Amino acid sequence: MNKVLTKLGLAGLALLPSLAMAAPAVADKADNAFMMICTALVLFMSVPGIALFYGGLLRGKNVLSMLTQVAVTFSMVCVLWMLYGYSLAFSEGNAFFGGFSMAMLKGIELTALTGTFYQYIHVAFQCSFACITVGLIVGSIAERIRFSAVLIFVVVWLTLAYLPIAHMVWAGGFLAQDGAMDFAGGTVVHINAAVAGLVGAYLLGKRAGFGKEAFKPHNLPMVFTGTAILYVGWFGFNAGSASAANEIAALAFLNTVMATAGAVLAWTFGEWMFRGKPSLLGASSGVIAGLVAITPACGYVGVGGALIIGIAGGIAGLWGVTILKKWLRVDDPCDVFGVHGVCGIVGCILTGVFASSSLGGVGYAEGVTMGHQVWVQLFSVGVTIVWTGVVAFIGFKLADMIVGLRVPEDQEREGLDVNSHGENAYNQ
Repeated sequence: MNKVLTKLGLAGLALLPSLAMAAPAVADKADNAFMMICTALVLFMSVPGIALFYGGLLRGKNVLSMLTQVAVTFSMVCVLWMLYGYSLAFSEGNAFFGGFSMAMLKGIELTALTGTFYQYIHVAFQCSFACITVGLIVGSIAERIRFSAVLIFVVVWLTLAYLPIAHMVWAGGFLAQDGAMDFAGGTVVHINAAVAGLVGAYLLGKRAGFGKEAFKPHNLPMVFTGTAILYVGWFGFNAGSASAANEIAALAFLNTVMATAGAVLAWTFGEWMFRGKPSLLGASSGVIAGLVAITPACGYVGVGGALIIGIAGGIAGLWGVTILKKWLRVDDPCDVFGVHGVCGIVGCILTGVFASSSLGGVGYAEGVTMGHQVWVQLFSVGVTIVWTGVVAFIGFKLADMIVGLRVPEDQEREGLDVNSHGENAYNQ
């Protein structure tokens, strides 16, 4: 069953309606426990994982602003997910959107199943993905955006970008029908968020003093703590996308370990070679690069392929935050596009290569060649970039019209902590 789903690229959905008719679904206690643990791990990635990772990367006068943005947007997404998000993403609809048949979780009975686990767990598991995707975006727009503008943007972007792309990839929509392979969120999560953040960074403009003053992470131990939390939580992210405690979950788990190790080594030695010294920040960034790169591929490729994808992700991420960032001339404080965007694209494309059974992967759908699958992967990346880019532009522009995007320069220089939230993280 899971091999069929894997080849169809429907991670997050354990049973198709047509297959469900073949035999009645039965709840499995092990799968239920496994999926609840995985859901908790992914929720743990957002608060505190993303919050601490991003918070440490910023200057000390803005760390509370970041923690607040992550915590409040997390809560907002949870509520919107229950109100209509889950329904628009995973109910029956058209090729791009679901419908409102499950709005407010209407019609989901207490004993309703998604595969072998309860549907309420599926609601929570997919909610955790939506939460962390929104959390990723705020790293690109940090240290100069109004808090109210963040909230307005989140409502627009979640509704018009995240939900349809999730439906297209994971609920039998347009990209799934095309054969796109995205096991745990290369397009839906990482590219989706990174492009939105890049659009926001351009529209906001560079931070006051950027390029003239030193902008250094204020707390590297905090960055490392956030990295460690994200690493542990990512096993829920990737292994949980198998939707059962089975052999595919085991494969995704091991692939996540190997790819991350390869990326850390690639980033560290690359930095050592070109900058003269290996850094903790580089090693931490390598962790995230490897995790991002393997996310779309983890349930499709063999362990050797995962290692190669991780190494490629480490190299690509280092290039993204050192060279590409300069080419783009953008102020992305937490390097969201350089890591999540670049490594997400690399991972999605290489999924089409290393899923081949000749390279140790699970194989393609019947009749599909490597060349065709790589083209499908490229197409899914392109659709995601264009779709989320347009929606992000609209969302940020609406926020600008309603409340204004950016805080005044004097408040920005003093810090968002005290001006937007009336607090200081550290005694002055």
